[in-house]
Amino acid sequence: MPDYEDFDIDRSTAQAWAEFTDRLAEVVSMIDESGDLTIGTVADSGGPAPFVSFNSASAESEERRQIRSEAASNANLGEKFQLSADQLKLMEDLGWESPTAEPDGSSNFWTTRSQEESDDISRLAVGALRDVYGVLHPVFLAPSQLAEVLQPRPTGADTADLPESVVALLPGSKEHLDELIDAELTDLLGHPPIRDSEGDVAIRVGSTMVFLRSAADGREIIVFSTVVHEVDGRSRASEVLNDLNSEARWVKFQLIRDRVFVSMSIPARPFVPSHLRQAVRIMSDVADGIDDELANRLRGRTTFGEHDDPR
Repeated sequence: MPDYEDFDIDRSTAQAWAEFTDRLAEVVSMIDESGDLTIGTVADSGGPAPFVSFNSASAESEERRQIRSEAASNANLGEKFQLSADQLKLMEDLGWESPTAEPDGSSNFWTTRSQEESDDISRLAVGALRDVYGVLHPVFLAPSQLAEVLQPRPTGADTADLPESVVALLPGSKEHLDELIDAELTDLLGHPPIRDSEGDVAIRVGSTMVFLRSAADGREIIVFSTVVHEVDGRSRASEVLNDLNSEARWVKFQLIRDRVFVSMSIPARPFVPSHLRQAVRIMSDVADGIDDELANRLRGRTTFGEHDDPR
């Protein structure tokens, strides 16, 4: 069976949000008057999209610094993103103050808390982004706002002399391979990649996601995507996938229980950065190009159904 047989997208997503929450808390704990932070959401149309912002508010002393947080309200959201009555109530239930014209208030949802409460501030922001605005995974946040939040924790590895993309390098271990992968993806994506606690990297591709993991022995990189869930009829699905596999180049389609995976394998000893980039591009084209059609043929659903707008 493939190395990703145990992959659970819900578990991976929950772990990614937990990691993002921790990273955000670290950043909030260091905000000072010299810099603010705004986390936006990916949106192609529909007017102004949801956001959460943080800035250092005035305080009686440096030791008691306050963080002013704001989250977009209907007054500052486009038509596509308008919040329902239930969503507005959920913002209040989470702990956000409602928009107000009072001098200390805001036209957005807002809260002012001690910087020492950075963990709570982060959880409040993630609650708005994930539970109210409906962002399905941290990769669907605006990439330009992720760089600071997603900076990986130092590992002590020296990456100053990384090879050019066409130069092969022999990783000394799985951990070394993961560092090389992260460096190449950072250059490709413009921000450090998001890894869940099991080491899987998530990459946004249009309205779906591609995942990447290194094999336990460090000899292989596997790029994969769950393109169809809840397949109706394994026999019919097997026939369809056999036909696809007979025509496909580079990628392989597999039925695992009631889910269809598409995957490709990259040899990692040696590691060639350009091969990783090609694999991500190929998998992205396949996953984003076939998921809707294949879900219809197999009477299943895509990772994000038509009502699950990843923003």
